[in-house]
Amino acid sequence: MTARATTLPHSRLRPTGGTPIVGTVTRGTTNPNRLRRMDRWIAATHGAELRRAGDPVAVDLGYGAAPWTAVELLGRLRAAAPRARVIGVEIEPARVAAARPYEREGLTFRHGGFEIPVAGRPALVRAANVLRQYDEDAVAAVWERLCARLAPAGGGSRGGLLVEGTCDEIGRRHVWVALGPEGPRTVTFATRLGSLEHPSDLAERLPKALIHRNVPGEPVHTFLRDFDRAWAAAAPYASYGARQRWIRTVRDLRTDWPITDSPTRWRQGEVTVAWGALAPRGY
Repeated sequence: MTARATTLPHSRLRPTGGTPIVGTVTRGTTNPNRLRRMDRWIAATHGAELRRAGDPVAVDLGYGAAPWTAVELLGRLRAAAPRARVIGVEIEPARVAAARPYEREGLTFRHGGFEIPVAGRPALVRAANVLRQYDEDAVAAVWERLCARLAPAGGGSRGGLLVEGTCDEIGRRHVWVALGPEGPRTVTFATRLGSLEHPSDLAERLPKALIHRNVPGEPVHTFLRDFDRAWAAAAPYASYGARQRWIRTVRDLRTDWPITDSPTRWRQGEVTVAWGALAPRGY
């Protein structure tokens, strides 16, 4: 990673000793199916890596006051990688205790934070709506720490995946960054197309690394401006449905921006852009 890491969030000692817990308690708000778009993208794009992994462990970091997202992640990953296991990690002990009755084969819950209290190197870490509540200058250090915990690349594998981002309360709008052991790779915008007026509506769900950079002169601001312009130009396709308008919009956007996915994903109301094109200036 090229950004300079600042200090990590607050750490505390475990009551039982051992590795300190790193992070602070978040609001913990969650809802069933809130992360379905992110989960489906992970299963589609990272499923092959999970199938190849010797121990395909996925960590749901900061799952919140209820364990729904971890339960759902297990089901969605196993559709792509039947041996996948999910470990839910929460910094608030009461939330871990409340989640324990939901444990089953392939699903466990542990007390911890950004130190990731699991053995070995996970094939996946999902941190949704966690860094939203931290300062922007904490992001680089958290990313660096989490990427260092991922399964390494090698032997034909790109290594583990960190997916970090934000969505609305019912999962209609998401934006997330995908990172590997080497650092950030891509940014994905995903939405329920029937609820979208303009692509820039997704700006309010930009992850912490980008949300304060949606100002003139920053790449993400320029991208969203171009996205809106392409959406307006594709208005005639609206008569065929919002999906066809979105697909046409992304095809036009691809002329000037490094779109990394294909129409298969566009049809889901997604578009993925190379991180380097949207990275904050000076990153």
